[in-house]
Amino acid sequence: MNIVFAGTPEFACESLKALITAGYTPSLVLTQPDRPAGRGKKLSASPVKELAQKHDIPVWQPVTLRDAAIVADLAAHKPDLLIVAAYGLFLPQVVLDIPHLGCVNVHASLLPRWRGASPIQAAILAGDRETGISLMQMEAGLDTGPVLAAESLPIGSNETAARLHDRLAALGGELLVKTLPAICEGNCEPLPQDPDQVTSAGKIRSQDAQIDWLQPAEISARKVRAYNPAPGAWFSYGDERIKVWSAVALDSDKRLPGTVIAAGKDGIDVACSEGALRMTELQRPGRRRVSGAELAAQLPLSNNRLH
Repeated sequence: MNIVFAGTPEFACESLKALITAGYTPSLVLTQPDRPAGRGKKLSASPVKELAQKHDIPVWQPVTLRDAAIVADLAAHKPDLLIVAAYGLFLPQVVLDIPHLGCVNVHASLLPRWRGASPIQAAILAGDRETGISLMQMEAGLDTGPVLAAESLPIGSNETAARLHDRLAALGGELLVKTLPAICEGNCEPLPQDPDQVTSAGKIRSQDAQIDWLQPAEISARKVRAYNPAPGAWFSYGDERIKVWSAVALDSDKRLPGTVIAAGKDGIDVACSEGALRMTELQRPGRRRVSGAELAAQLPLSNNRLH
């Protein structure tokens, strides 16, 4: 079985590790080009590239898969199957048509719920009680292909996107290896997605992570969990953008939204349209993360109104 794997971030590494461990080592790995990273902006390899090189797997890093020369080279490689996990580049139909067993995507949601770039964050923001992994037969549309296999897991009441990401990545590798024999033998029956159940999860912008005190506290608490670790939920205080890494929703008497109700040893409590948000871990620009009590000692927050 000639397998080509395409992926870029840590999420994809779990699927690649699972393939290697199970004896399905890809003959080729596709990943995005090295990017500038860190304070020095030095070129940095993707996690998938580093893992592939560790196992002596050839790596290609095309800027696009629309290039005719890249397509020809990939066709000449004669893959039986292309497995994709968080690759980040668009696969045109000419590429999807190359492997005779098609292209399978490891997607971090229970499709058709949360098609798109940010399914993990979207599930937490929506208050979903469960999510999961779908193995999808890829086609030209965005996450529109039929589902070959799926497995669910519960979302913890205080779970961050970072923790849920790690659990889903591990589940993706497990489900991929478990389902691969049936895929290779042609015994995996694709299940079309129900168009009436489709929801979308687009790319995340920095402004999406701003806390809106006019929303209920529970919504803001979800936002803090959904955008941890990136881009980090935040609010403005003067000319500072303060990030919030940990917070819980509380019942509270009705106050003007944005009013700091309390700032002390238990954290910083801010009135919302419903209830209050207690922030317990925060970070000022260019500084380390601190507890709510530490930030309360640094800034005169009590009885102020945040915007």
